[in-house]
Amino acid sequence: MADTPDQTPTYAEFFCGGGMVRAALQDRWNCVLANDIDPMKCKVYAQNWGREALHEGDIAALPDDMLRRRIDLYWASSPCQDFSLAGKGRGLSGARSGVFAAWADKIATAIEAGFAPRVIAFENVVGLVSRNAGADLNTVLATFVRLGYKVGALEIDARRFLPQSRPRLFVVCVRSDVDISGLTSPKPDHLFHGKKLQKFITVASRPVRSNWVWWKLDDLAGAGPTLDAVLEKRSTMPWFNAADTDRLLTLMSPPSLERLRVARQAGRTVVGTIYKRGRPDGDGNVRQRAELRTDGLAGCLRTPAGGSSRQIVMFIKGNRTRARLVSSREVARLMGLDDSFKMPDTYNNAYRVAGDGVAVPVVRYLDDVLFRPILQRRSLEAVA
Repeated sequence: MADTPDQTPTYAEFFCGGGMVRAALQDRWNCVLANDIDPMKCKVYAQNWGREALHEGDIAALPDDMLRRRIDLYWASSPCQDFSLAGKGRGLSGARSGVFAAWADKIATAIEAGFAPRVIAFENVVGLVSRNAGADLNTVLATFVRLGYKVGALEIDARRFLPQSRPRLFVVCVRSDVDISGLTSPKPDHLFHGKKLQKFITVASRPVRSNWVWWKLDDLAGAGPTLDAVLEKRSTMPWFNAADTDRLLTLMSPPSLERLRVARQAGRTVVGTIYKRGRPDGDGNVRQRAELRTDGLAGCLRTPAGGSSRQIVMFIKGNRTRARLVSSREVARLMGLDDSFKMPDTYNNAYRVAGDGVAVPVVRYLDDVLFRPILQRRSLEAVA
């Protein structure tokens, strides 16, 4: 039995953005606190979920009494820019990703007051595993261990649920007094524990190794919908003119041009996506490249720092090729949000909300296979 089996479980979401965790848990849990510092994202959150649980502002300034109550789950999707391959490798020392320390301080204060959540979940980019030779991930995990938790991590790609390639690391921690027998495995599962993660734990600090668990999950869902299933029938995004479309073709690398050639010979309309990226050439210079994928998936949505970060969708039928930007509604669908979700009015802001978010069906999956089963477990003292 859970600590409070007859009550609807409660959670707090930190760095909540537009509320994609809320979209996943809304009919199963009660959100008692949502926090973000970004006014634009808080506006989106309020438009979709109301302001009752929302606290806008710096997490370091969050009043301690907001956490001095029963909260079963803490969720955080903290800023990832300093951990990602697109960032500059600052890791936990970076101004954005470094807010983890402020969040950890808030958790410690709540625990000291007698309000330790059963589950803590932390989502970030998979680059966290290897950033600073694993030292940053070790710091994150060691922090939770010191707070009294068993720790484990999972690598899950949203492509199992959505037509978007979005691999992410999910750290799931459970309070040490909770019985988790049957929820763990003595060895890693290659579907959720990649080689880098397996290597990391062999060199992690002793406290982390001693409190590490390999979470055992049910099989993932089959392949999700393909890209064309989430595209608008009549998009509001304007088509590129012929000159801009031709320029995209000139920017393609040989592998992308080969995918284009195959698509043109398919005898049907092939939908692909394009990101423009800087790539080194043989002379040591960086050239802009248009990378095309035609596997039915969008590339990983990311916060737009400029035009090149915006994803392009291309329709290829024979020698006819048309292209446009992915629309605001389409990026929402790529994150698993339904069409009732209110996106920001401006395109860049909509892309920011989506790119900084967490895939909705992945959160729901974790709830099915880990969070709710953990809540039903008794404490080890009760088992004894």
